[in-house]
Amino acid sequence: MPTEILMPALSPTMEEGTLAKWLVKEGDTVNAGDLLAEIETDKATMEFEAVDEGTIGKILIEDGTEGVKVNTPIAVLLEEGESADDIKSGESSAPKSADAKEPAKDEKAGGEGSGKGKSAEPVAKSDTPAPAAPKDDSGERIFASPLARRIAAEKGLDLRQIKGSGPHGRIVRADVEDAKPAAAAAKEAAKPADKAPAPASGPSADAVIAMYEGREFEEVKLDGMRKTIAARLTEAKQTVPHFYLRREIRLDALMKFRSDLNKQLESRGVKLSVNDFIIKACALALQAVPDANAVWAGDKVLKLKPSDVAVAVAIEGGLFTPVLKDAEMKSLSALSAEMKDLATRARDRKLAPHEYQGGTFAISNLGMFGIQNFDAVINPPHGAILAVGAGQKKPVVGSDGELTVATVMSVTLSVDHRVIDGAMGAELLQQIVENLENPMVMLA
Repeated sequence: MPTEILMPALSPTMEEGTLAKWLVKEGDTVNAGDLLAEIETDKATMEFEAVDEGTIGKILIEDGTEGVKVNTPIAVLLEEGESADDIKSGESSAPKSADAKEPAKDEKAGGEGSGKGKSAEPVAKSDTPAPAAPKDDSGERIFASPLARRIAAEKGLDLRQIKGSGPHGRIVRADVEDAKPAAAAAKEAAKPADKAPAPASGPSADAVIAMYEGREFEEVKLDGMRKTIAARLTEAKQTVPHFYLRREIRLDALMKFRSDLNKQLESRGVKLSVNDFIIKACALALQAVPDANAVWAGDKVLKLKPSDVAVAVAIEGGLFTPVLKDAEMKSLSALSAEMKDLATRARDRKLAPHEYQGGTFAISNLGMFGIQNFDAVINPPHGAILAVGAGQKKPVVGSDGELTVATVMSVTLSVDHRVIDGAMGAELLQQIVENLENPMVMLA
């Protein structure tokens, strides 16, 4: 029986994508693991693979099609002995469907790899469409097969209360069939009343366009990344209670130490940037103030043991925040090399989801543009983000009371008050300052 190949969900935030390019054509024979197409997600362009072997009987979505919803059929796979004629006849006899293979091995909580997952199970097509993909209490999309969603809807089960046993925690048919309706219903009944609707987001597009009638302008269509940035940061400012802590950091000792170190590393082709030291300083500070190494998770706080530090990287049309995992354990030269690699692949939109998801803390550095100070928006579920300004020569009063000139850098720590209170945030920022003003301690 013909099998539908569905538009895959290549990241937790992906609800739709662009089918950028088919790597196969109708009539091609494919095996499990063969590349089928390139998909543009809200963050990157990624390849996805076949789960089963067979022949591409029909391509349903053409190259370059935008806004393809997750789980939309994009092609039909024929098994041995089937022909294109079976596709039409199969439409009335409920052809099965198979999900595309999920890329990249996501990490489970605690840092353990997910291991080998089972192939996505064939899903019988019915006249009743699968319910839309649900989201958990924190707004993150819940991954479940179409059949699992359909059965859950029929049984009145809440997918948010079901633990998935499929690849990367995906909910499959067996999970839904084993779930207990009574427990799920009881938990649902105990939930508080629905939240009030979100306030209006401003004038409609037509109203804004009408304001500029008669003026010359270009209308720029939002791509997936821009839409995601707009949605997530609007959500962050509306739902995350930010507070801000500001400090000035004297960089003279760091600049001299960096210069001396780079001379010694020159033969190895290593050149450390100030940002490399900032990453290390933040990673060590999170270890020194472990309660601040945390994220908001709906009705709980998750405290992480490793320092997984995200760093904002500007790219054309948006930005990425690749994550340097276990940053406290890595040398400055290792952090520098990893950051350069992540930044290069971010600008080429070649990062895998696990390379920009996660982390507890982020750094946004606009100092290279001469910006003195700014307030960065927290990227949920992170507990804090450090905004870094440019180093400037300023008159300062030394410990001996004498007036001198020093290189001073302004930083602002934006903090989620649900995760970190004022005193703890101040302690974290103080630790970052001490690490940067006494760089030798970062080598201890």
